[in-house]
Amino acid sequence: MLLSTGISPVQALATNKLQGSFGTFSSSLFFIRKKMIDLKQAGFMIGATFIGSMLGTLLVQSIDLSFLTAFIPILLILVALYFLFTPNIREDQAKQRIGTVFFGATVGFDGGFYDGFFGPGTGSFFLIGFVTLLGYGLIKATAHTKVLNFASNIGSLALFIVGGHVIWSLGLTMALGQFIGGRLGAHLAFLKGVKIIRPLIVIVTLSISLKLLFEQVFS
Repeated sequence: MLLSTGISPVQALATNKLQGSFGTFSSSLFFIRKKMIDLKQAGFMIGATFIGSMLGTLLVQSIDLSFLTAFIPILLILVALYFLFTPNIREDQAKQRIGTVFFGATVGFDGGFYDGFFGPGTGSFFLIGFVTLLGYGLIKATAHTKVLNFASNIGSLALFIVGGHVIWSLGLTMALGQFIGGRLGAHLAFLKGVKIIRPLIVIVTLSISLKLLFEQVFS
């Protein structure tokens, strides 16, 4: 949507990080207040995500991202199919496969790096990592995903601000809607759990995939 206004890709990415930071902050704050996130336990993965996003943002300003446009929609479709057809996604904790430090060094850092230089579907990738690798229930996974998304947004935004790429008037206008929407969305997820989160994951990831594929075909 930002690209459709005629601004440059880097300005679109930078402005998107500004408005996205407000939404992820709002929803993260809600989950923290509900004591669904142990910030001490999640500290390393938050830091790794932050650093990864800054490195990704440095890279985005010097390379061509066109090679990703054909690859990312396929990954997102696979994520949607996973949540659509996997029957054992639950509200409660399942078996943990790796430690939180290793998760932060791999999924956190890589997800932050990807979010810093491209971004679509980052939340879905974090979510599937929390569910499959740390065994988190879907609500807890959603809560932690928002915190990592906020960390990656802030890390990336800091460098975009330094580079002077943020369109503040546009980004702050969008940020108001993001802050309200993030708070309402987090509250809805907390109340409805898997019943609302699961179909939304499928709908949103498929929508992003179709949008990216449409742009490839008709651009």
